[in-house]
Amino acid sequence: MIVDTHVHIWEIDPPRYPIGPTAPGWTTLPTERGTAEELLADMDANGVDWAVLVQTSWSTWDNGYIADSVARYPDRFVGHGLLDPLAADNASLARYWVRERGLAGFRFHPMYYPDEKVLLRPQNAALWEELAALDVVIQFHTRARDADQIAAIAAAYPHLRLIIDHMGYPDVTAPPEAFDPIVELARFDNVLFKLSDVKGRSQQPFPFTDVHPFIRRLWDAFGAGRTIWGTGYPGAHREKHGWLSLADELRLIREGLPFLTAADVDAILGGTAAKLWQLPSR
Repeated sequence: MIVDTHVHIWEIDPPRYPIGPTAPGWTTLPTERGTAEELLADMDANGVDWAVLVQTSWSTWDNGYIADSVARYPDRFVGHGLLDPLAADNASLARYWVRERGLAGFRFHPMYYPDEKVLLRPQNAALWEELAALDVVIQFHTRARDADQIAAIAAAYPHLRLIIDHMGYPDVTAPPEAFDPIVELARFDNVLFKLSDVKGRSQQPFPFTDVHPFIRRLWDAFGAGRTIWGTGYPGAHREKHGWLSLADELRLIREGLPFLTAADVDAILGGTAAKLWQLPSR
């Protein structure tokens, strides 16, 4: 089974599916649609069985298009929405999106709030209690400086499954120790890392060997049981946004990382994700 655990889709159809920024300072807005159907065509052409849909930062806090896409294609998609960490009612919104709209988890962006530990605000205590009760999967768009927030959540809610997106953004120009806070999150059994956006971290051509030492450190720390794979955008939008084609994303895992065994590749490309989200074979 192949599971792409990180794909953004969106519609431009206000007011049904509003478009607008979520993160502070976000200014980028789409000029064309990136639909579920475009993603399905790309998946089918490349043998991908399932995709985890992740709400984009330009689609507002309304996760409606993600939820509707999961409802239309329940045997292909899992949905992860966004929750505003500054909203007073975010705990009740979490409950709504899971229980009434069928989402399986959420993504948070602590890296967009550099001036405060936004995940650990006292006002968010009820949010984390609700997320723990819902037993959802949580992913974090984060850098090393925010690892302490994730560590605090991992320790407080050891059954809550937490994912570090995009490898925690390793910087190939920084000293290796700058990346230590991300690697050290492996001490928590409920934290996984997402092997994604390798091209975006690299200053070299495929297979991006300058990033390999970071991948190897994460792999050695987390292992096959806590490593998942994700890509980015549907169809032609991948290369427009600076990502690899889906075929090349798969080739990178299958051929571009020589320290992986065939069993490792199978786990990364879907085995671990299938267990995490309890996905049936197609």
